[in-house]
Amino acid sequence: MNKLQAMEVFVQVVDAGGFTRAADNMKLPKATVSTLIQSLETSLAVKLLHRTTRHVSVTADGAAYYERCLRILADVREAEESLSRTRLSPSGRLRVDAPTSLASEVIVPALPDFFSHYPDIQLELGCSDRTVDLVEEGVDCAIRGGTLGDSSLIARRVGILHFITCAAPGYLARHGRPAHPNELLQHRCVNYFSARTGKMFDWDFTRDGERVQVALPGSIALNDSNAYLAAGIAGLGIVQTPNFLMAPMIKDGRLASILDDWTSDPLPVHVVYPQNRHLSAKVRVFVEWVAELFSNHPGMRLPKATRAPTLEVAP
Repeated sequence: MNKLQAMEVFVQVVDAGGFTRAADNMKLPKATVSTLIQSLETSLAVKLLHRTTRHVSVTADGAAYYERCLRILADVREAEESLSRTRLSPSGRLRVDAPTSLASEVIVPALPDFFSHYPDIQLELGCSDRTVDLVEEGVDCAIRGGTLGDSSLIARRVGILHFITCAAPGYLARHGRPAHPNELLQHRCVNYFSARTGKMFDWDFTRDGERVQVALPGSIALNDSNAYLAAGIAGLGIVQTPNFLMAPMIKDGRLASILDDWTSDPLPVHVVYPQNRHLSAKVRVFVEWVAELFSNHPGMRLPKATRAPTLEVAP
């Protein structure tokens, strides 16, 4: 039995929901497909599929094996791509994870350009503010803001996030406009907490050598950037978030900036990926595209001195 062919057949059967359609898709006799699945189950000593006269469904063991097959087959294709001319025209499924607001406001609107250059890539873009486990969840690469902590990943710095402190005009009319960060302690603030650790993020401010870092009172805390912004617009309190999100809201009057003579620490933005993904043509072109996209975005571009591509193991 050709194990790789059997894996491919198994994946096709699961995707197609049956032997007949999988056989048609692969242009193989149905008997061949059935024999390969039986041989695979025999060699693994597990049942991969539940079969009835009308339906085929995957078992619990089969579901776990299906995910592993996807990764193995993807790795084989990527190894072949790295040594062939298909590097010039990468193809196949690409799984990417990105923060919700960054995906919706910056990446997704620019995707027509990406697909015009790479029409054969099938992009699966996971959007959440949760830190995913790239290896465990089968994600090819992720875009992350802030300090990196996973030493098993390769990281490329592609942008930077600058923060603005804002509130809804209605909130400021009711509660006044703070003139110093310490005055935020007398205000309602919308807090943001880590989806991974549950830790609340402090706010920091710097002006003319003076630095203030405060943990702020508030009646609500959120861990999703879109919901966080919506809370600010609704007048629930003062918010601090990246200026690429705030700028349109300030322009149309839904939010007003405060403490404009103070700056907050910027956060770096990296694309990270497992070390065994660095030869993948589709990951490579996506990373290059994202770096170019962010370099042309006024709210995210790196200073000129740091724009040269650098790859490092995440600290």
